[in-house]
Amino acid sequence: MGHDHVVAARQIEGFVDMEQGRTELRFRLDQLTVDEAALRKEAGLETQPSVDAIDGTRRNMFSKVLRADSYPWVLVKATFEGNARNMLHAEITLHGVTREYKVPLQLRENGATVQASGAFSARQTDFGIAPFAVFGGALAVKDELELKFAISARR
Repeated sequence: MGHDHVVAARQIEGFVDMEQGRTELRFRLDQLTVDEAALRKEAGLETQPSVDAIDGTRRNMFSKVLRADSYPWVLVKATFEGNARNMLHAEITLHGVTREYKVPLQLRENGATVQASGAFSARQTDFGIAPFAVFGGALAVKDELELKFAISARR
């Protein structure tokens, strides 16, 4: 009955300081996009949920699960792990809870542009979030989420 979702943050605020090897970024939960067709295709997902299904997902995700009205922002503070520029020590604050992660990083600098990409996993329960479930758990969102990022910043 269920399907995978692709959620994206298109409006990110913050800064990147390459000299000090640190960044602070934040984005609003209510500005996340859900199941954009191009991103689903890029993720290898062959189906596209209906507009009604996407709206239902947004409602459940933002109001019931993430409680975006009470916790509107996600904050990410990260520094290079030691002298390596291929690993981040990231502190992520979501739902009023901060957790630390080591995040593998691919970094490219091209003139005035810095591009960073990577992937890691996080559990909703680590942030005090109960994964969405209905029908006594017959339809449930997995606790562990795969998180991918591709961010471009200008100097």
